[in-house]
Amino acid sequence: MDLCAILEAYLPWNQQEAADREELLHLLRSGQPLYGRENGAHFTASAWVVSPDRSKVLMAYHNLFQSWSWLGGHADGERDLLSVAVREVTEESGVFPVHPVTRDLYSLEILTVDGHEKRGIYVPSHLHLNVTFLLEADPSSPIRPKKGENSAVAWFSREEAVAASSEPWMRQRVYEKLNEKLRCFPPASLGLFF
Repeated sequence: MDLCAILEAYLPWNQQEAADREELLHLLRSGQPLYGRENGAHFTASAWVVSPDRSKVLMAYHNLFQSWSWLGGHADGERDLLSVAVREVTEESGVFPVHPVTRDLYSLEILTVDGHEKRGIYVPSHLHLNVTFLLEADPSSPIRPKKGENSAVAWFSREEAVAASSEPWMRQRVYEKLNEKLRCFPPASLGLFF
């Protein structure tokens, strides 16, 4: 199924998701190159990584944003955004294996990124056309930061994960929403997903 069809079928959780879904569909239909970084708006895939009992969330201390944040990254030409999310989680945290709780989109957001320097090169302000997936990993699995991108990786309680972020908009409009949506996904120990 293509991303347009996935987004058309997606039921927005709130007004933010409804508005962002319409804009994502508009941009996709425009024919702009959105899967690479050459455009000022491009696709990224993030993950809300939870423990099987849904009590913990895996976060990384992101060096660029100087904040604890979810895991994820750029599509960089890849159109299977679930694969992008799984790959980025493994690369950024070392955790393995990682499983989708569901293959469906968990959330979507259009995120602003201010201009910044990365490895001595200026990156202009741009938009991340972000889709989020709900993934699951074992908190007892080894974890490690990805040198150059994050300086720490840790499991937090759901409430601590939100509080750990130093970005107010992400705390209030994204992470709290992701935790709220978890009520629709019972713990894996009930045998519903595997």
